[in-house]
Amino acid sequence: MRLPLFPLPVVLFPGAPMPLHVFEPRYRQLVARCVEADNRFGLVYHDPDRHGPFSTENGGVGCVAHILKFQPLPDGRSLILCRGQERFHIEDGIESGVPYYEALVGPYEDEREDKRGLAARRQRTIDLFHRVLEEVVHYKQPYPEIDRTVETGFQIAQAIRIDPEWQQELLQTRRERERLAQLDDLLRVVLERGTLEPPPSGETFGF
Repeated sequence: MRLPLFPLPVVLFPGAPMPLHVFEPRYRQLVARCVEADNRFGLVYHDPDRHGPFSTENGGVGCVAHILKFQPLPDGRSLILCRGQERFHIEDGIESGVPYYEALVGPYEDEREDKRGLAARRQRTIDLFHRVLEEVVHYKQPYPEIDRTVETGFQIAQAIRIDPEWQQELLQTRRERERLAQLDDLLRVVLERGTLEPPPSGETFGF
């Protein structure tokens, strides 16, 4: 699949909504093209302060973003609301003459794993998440709706604000049980500390 790419220092998860303010001229063109076509582009995590210039040659993993709402502003900027769809990996960059990045991408799917007992395994992570909301965040019910009959890790991850490097690692994990284990480890740290304040390491998280 040929896909225009929008590198940003954020991670989009499948199923997650994300509002964006589009102001750079080349990405205004990207969004305009998407709105005229199929409303889809690829969002790829890239932080220029950490990683330097963006390149399509690194085989990065991203998430297809589907534009749900498009609000043009008088000066050419726009506000969009998109939702994450499937994951992809970059196979090859495209030199097309447009000012934004384009690439050929392929599907990035989970590896096969035993599904027996997976619904109950998902529920354990959901219960842990609810404990954090109740005991640390003091969240008022009803809790965010999480469907344990389908992939659960990304549903919970989209509610957690943490270093995007951690989020990208989760996005690239290709077994659901491993994603659930990663989430459990993080949620237990929050419960043990009883706070969302950053630890001495400087890593930050919130809900």
